[in-house]
Amino acid sequence: MALSDKELKTLTEKAHQIRKDIIQTLIWSGGGHAGGALSQADILVALYYKYLNIDPKRPDWPDRDRVILSKGHGGVGYAPILADKGYFDKELLKDFNHTGSPFGMHLDGLKVKGVDASTGSLGHGLPISVGLALGARLKKKDWLTYCIMGDGEQNEGTIWEAAMAACHYKLSNLIGIIDNNKYCIDGACEDIMCIEPLGKKWEAFGWKVIDSDGHDYTKLCPAIEEAITYKDGPCVIIAHTIKGKGVDFMEDVAAWHYGGLDADKTKKAIESIDKMYANK
Repeated sequence: MALSDKELKTLTEKAHQIRKDIIQTLIWSGGGHAGGALSQADILVALYYKYLNIDPKRPDWPDRDRVILSKGHGGVGYAPILADKGYFDKELLKDFNHTGSPFGMHLDGLKVKGVDASTGSLGHGLPISVGLALGARLKKKDWLTYCIMGDGEQNEGTIWEAAMAACHYKLSNLIGIIDNNKYCIDGACEDIMCIEPLGKKWEAFGWKVIDSDGHDYTKLCPAIEEAITYKDGPCVIIAHTIKGKGVDFMEDVAAWHYGGLDADKTKKAIESIDKMYANK
């Protein structure tokens, strides 16, 4: 189904707000994984504001769709969305990553409402997702499991063990989305540990592969819909993104995998985000 102009406007405005919320949360926390939080923003906005079957008033609702943020360091970009959806009071984010706060840099599923699994050690999210998808099948439930992975995370062997299992069991209720921003903590993926040809690797493991622009909703939403309707096995969307998207001095800069903002950088970051959306 084509994305309507109204839906496009709603998602774009929400992404604008969430990116500024990420900057604010970075200020409160004193620092965080800024680059990946901004690159994943449009993916999570599309899921949470258009596709997920969830009820924030019932975070443990048995029939809800599951989201596993395997790239758990993206928590500083995930928590603002959960707050905005009503899982908890946004004011609580002022204590993000502070001593005694329920919000650690990697969100804890036992402490933060709306988080389906604690993640952080890369490579574990997809195995968890395979288990959830198998569980849904055994219980004869039709909820979906979405697993958001990083591209640097593709270096982990557990990703490929889980991918093999998902293919074997033909888990059509499992959708992987790779935030392919081309950078990991130590630099460009192609320099640290080249993961290309990524799509062909996933195809070789029996997954349907969909390539998409991870920032353009007119491309990303049809990709998600294609994945939802695919029933012959698991599907992965390779979402091509930009690290630090929206903040010009962070974009495609590995050093902004993790960083903090002073008053001057904060002002420049907000101005850059506003400028990007003024042109949309």
